Order: sequence, then C-alpha cells, then structure tokens
Amino acid sequence: MRRLTMAAAALLLAAPAAQAHELWVERDGTGPARIYLGEPGEALPEGGDPEFEKLKAPRLVPASQAAQVRKAGYIEVAAPAGDVRVVDDNVFDPWGEDGKKEGVIYYARAGRAEKAAAMPLEIAPGAAHADSFLLLRDGKAVPGAKLTVITPDKWSKSFVTDAQGQVTLPLKEKGRYILSATQEEKGDLALRGQKVATLYHIATLTFDRR
Repeated sequence: MRRLTMAAAALLLAAPAAQAHELWVERDGTGPARIYLGEPGEALPEGGDPEFEKLKAPRLVPASQAAQVRKAGYIEVAAPAGDVRVVDDNVFDPWGEDGKKEGVIYYARAGRAEKAAAMPLEIAPGAAHADSFLLLRDGKAVPGAKLTVITPDKWSKSFVTDAQGQVTLPLKEKGRYILSATQEEKGDLALRGQKVATLYHIATLTFDRR
C-alpha cells in the first residue's frame, strides 16, 4: 500500500514540475550552445535546477553528432553558426491516471536571425532580428496565443498574438531575453510508446539585444 501511495505522490509531483519547467538554449556569439532545464524566470540554483538530472540527451535540429558535455547546471554542445534548435520529449515521464495521462515536449531555440521555423512548435521573429514574433505550430501562425517575455533583469510579462499570430514586443533593455509559449493538445495521443490524453508543447526562444 505504501509503495502505491508513494508512486501516486510521485505522479502528482511530476505534473507541476513538468509544466513549471522549460527548456532553453543560450549561446554567446558563435560559441557552444548551453542547454538548460529549469524555471528561466528564477535565479538558477548553484549546480543547476533540481530536475536537471532528467535532461539527458536533448536533440539538436537538424540532427547533430556533436558530443554533449554535462556542466554544472547545463549541457554544452558545439553547434554550427546561426540559430540553434533543440527538441526533447524525454525529460519527464507521462503522469496521471490511465486514460488521462499527460505528457510534455519541449522545443527550444537560441537566436532570431532566421524567420523560418524548423520545429513543430517554434517562436520565430517576424523578420531577421526583428522585435516582432510569431508562434508557429506546424509552420502556421497561431493567433490569440499567450507569449511570455522574461527580460534580462528577470522582469516577466505576457502578451497575446494578434489575428495574424504576431506580436511586437517593447524591448528596451540590452541583454538576454527569453520568450516562452505553451500549446495544449488533447486526443488519442502517444508519447514515447505510452498513450496520453494531453500533450503540453512548450517552446522557448532566447536571444541577445545589443
């Protein structure tokens, strides 16, 4: 009985952890990419987020054979010049009751040099290096979507995309910005061989304003 209770408690804890956490990528110039798991609006704990151990092998898009090196709180990987994209559906196991299970897939991008999207869910600039952004789902702009912005000083505010799926942000400070958005999908779905009823698709975009 106790074992079952502990297992149920673990599933209950997984839900808020998965939905509160995000995957994001940072990069300085053309240096290696740093892949983080955590809550970007909060200061990163020393040694990384408590859930960091669950970030095991994020996939670069396009696929890359470059070695991934675990550091204190992030994974470092060499990447070609240009915007960096990462997908990971293997961070948190599906949680919840059978028939009502939920799961999460993360999509992260660093850089706003390219207008095009290459992942199923992606935040992209309206034009290269623009302060306007679109949330693209399967290549199509999503109107009425909430986009959260975290500024270099950790100030956070939410905006909503217009009828064309675009929003222009009042970016004033210099430094690193993180944008995030979540799309919920319901149905007869699957995640890593397990049936799920709900999938949370969570996307981030990180860029520097100079």
